[in-house]
Order: sequence, then structure tokens, then C-alpha cells
Amino acid sequence: MIIQSDVLIPLSTVIVAPTSLSALPATFRPQVTIESQPTRVLIEQMAAVDVKRTSEAIGRLSVEEMWAVDRALSLVVGLLF
Repeated sequence: MIIQSDVLIPLSTVIVAPTSLSALPATFRPQVTIESQPTRVLIEQMAAVDVKRTSEAIGRLSVEEMWAVDRALSLVVGLLF
């Protein structure tokens, strides 16, 4: 899942977080729905990857899911929320 701002899309890399159908719940692993499957976003494993390694978009998060990802990002990188 791409977790960086659209403002940075022109760069040759994107910041991503892997997703998992079987990861254990944690405050820093928000649950989202991807292709009708409840999925955990593994924010603690985010990394920068070459844009060429990404594929076509398979969906968008709801506003509530985006807020959950934002809270998890804030927790993992130590920002006040």
C-alpha cells in the first residue's frame, strides 16, 4: 500500500507499507478493506521502493481508514497527533 502524499508522486520512489490478511492486531496496524478482505496495514514495516516495483491501484481507502493509517503512522514515527 502506498502511504506517501500525492505531492511526492513525481519522485522515482514511493513509500509503501505491506499488508497482511493474517497479521496480529496492534495499535500500529490499522485494519482496512482491500478487495472486500479485512486487511492489516503493517505500518512498522514501511519502506521506500522504486516506482517500477508497484502495480496498478486496486482501490482507495475510506476517510475513516485513512485516519486510522494516519494515527498508526504518527505512533510509529513518534509524531504528536
